[in-house]
Amino acid sequence: MMDQPSSLEMIAAVREFLETRVLPALEGHTAFHARVAINVLGIIARELEQYPAALEEERRRLEAILGHPGPIEGLARELCLKLRDGSLGLESPGVAEHLRLSTIAKVAIDQPLYSGLKTALTP
Repeated sequence: MMDQPSSLEMIAAVREFLETRVLPALEGHTAFHARVAINVLGIIARELEQYPAALEEERRRLEAILGHPGPIEGLARELCLKLRDGSLGLESPGVAEHLRLSTIAKVAIDQPLYSGLKTALTP
């Protein structure tokens, strides 16, 4: 079994190579696509680091709101249905906070430099 380097280390190495060696040699549309690739590698790295814990926290919040355990996909679908039919709303215990925290977790992975994220994290 190969233990080194980890997936995160390999992603970081490719990202650094693209940023420091490849991107400076590119221009125009090709440079733009290289920046997109660098951004994608960053998202993948953050997903590997943050997504499992964020998903578990989301599942726990959904179980608390809905009052029963289950797989996250089913719980999320149930919350959507209850929001749609009006049996739960933003005023229901835990719902608004769940939506806020779920959005923060997604933005932290996808766009961690988004200015609104810093505002959302400030108590």
